[in-house]
Amino acid sequence: MEVVIAPGAELARLAADAVERLLTARPDAVLGLATGSSPLAVYDELARRHAERGLSFARARAFLLDEYVGLPADHPERYRNVIDAELVARVDLRPEAVQGPDGLADDLPAACAAYEAAIVDAGGVDLQVLGIGTDGHVAFNEPGSSLASRTRIKTLTRQTREDNARFFDDDVERVPTHCLTQGLATISAARHLVLLAQGRHKAEAVHQLVEGPVSALWPATVLQLHPHVTVLVDEAAASRLQLAHYYRETYAAKPVWQAL
Repeated sequence: MEVVIAPGAELARLAADAVERLLTARPDAVLGLATGSSPLAVYDELARRHAERGLSFARARAFLLDEYVGLPADHPERYRNVIDAELVARVDLRPEAVQGPDGLADDLPAACAAYEAAIVDAGGVDLQVLGIGTDGHVAFNEPGSSLASRTRIKTLTRQTREDNARFFDDDVERVPTHCLTQGLATISAARHLVLLAQGRHKAEAVHQLVEGPVSALWPATVLQLHPHVTVLVDEAAASRLQLAHYYRETYAAKPVWQAL
């Protein structure tokens, strides 16, 4: 696990560098896209590179991490609509090449199984963008989630619903109680995981992710078992890291030829 501590704008640039490097080497790469506030600056940077430098997503495919259950197809906070607005509409990524879990399916377990199969049929995710919740969840794998879990329906914790209420006019009762989410094992099957976190409110979750024991209590800790994880955090989110000085030293001494 590589931990990079840098200002927020630099974090977005580094994450975008990783995506650009992948698409340059493999234009038909499979991307894993996250919603929430953490990746927004990354999508802004990718859209800028598309507009100014011609970075192309035309042959790429993408899968979303999760989706609310029951939100109408035209609801602005439905994650497919969010990703369309934040990235797809701003680059040349084909809308039909982007797939998310079907939160409106009549048979939700069948929809989850079909989503898992679609990811496998695409050859798996090459680079997965991630955020982390204040309670250590990734995607919507809440505390207590199985570390071997696959795409499934989950009940959101009160904490997660309160954290997301800002997207629903600060009314927690308008936040859905259920979602479909890629499981921790599904996420762990991606070849490169790039997680971003900013702000002191994420500091404890980042500390547990990087330095805590692997535990379902902090679901993100399963990433410690992955062979290629990049954790991009600002100073505030890194404030609880006991080995912060070491992470800074290793990144400063990183060989020029070595990417994230």
